[in-house]
Amino acid sequence: MIVSNATPLIYLAKIERLELLKKAFKEVAISEEVKKEVVDEGKRLHKSDALLVEKAIEAGWIKVKKAISSAEIRWDIEKGEKSVIALAKETGTKEVLIDEAAARTAAKLSGLVPRGTVFVLLKALKMKEITFGEFLKCLEELVKKGFRLSEEIYIKAVEEARKIST
Repeated sequence: MIVSNATPLIYLAKIERLELLKKAFKEVAISEEVKKEVVDEGKRLHKSDALLVEKAIEAGWIKVKKAISSAEIRWDIEKGEKSVIALAKETGTKEVLIDEAAARTAAKLSGLVPRGTVFVLLKALKMKEITFGEFLKCLEELVKKGFRLSEEIYIKAVEEARKIST
């Protein structure tokens, strides 16, 4: 199991690859705050990715859980990110899916291992759920959909994917 923030869910759904989370982790936990941000607010804004995440919740492989101690997280990060860190600590989960730099730092300082959307794609490649070509297409689609990816991270991801594929 892994605990996920909003961004990985939104962008994997936008590129129609949400199922890679299920294949990579079997079960994904999200906080009530993340569900509100992704599903409730997404539906209000008529975002199709919100419906895909909602279907995954209904299917039972994305579990919505209450983060009890998120108010105790003192880092200067968004409410949803605080709830992700709190939920991971409360459930004894070591890895969290968070893309934002400040939240990744807060997760590390909280003793967690932050992972991101690109990590999910690399793990799917390693598991042979996608090919190298599909990996590259996914990266391209993420960027087209507005996912912020520095040139440095993009190059590192492609190099790592090449190593996995050979």
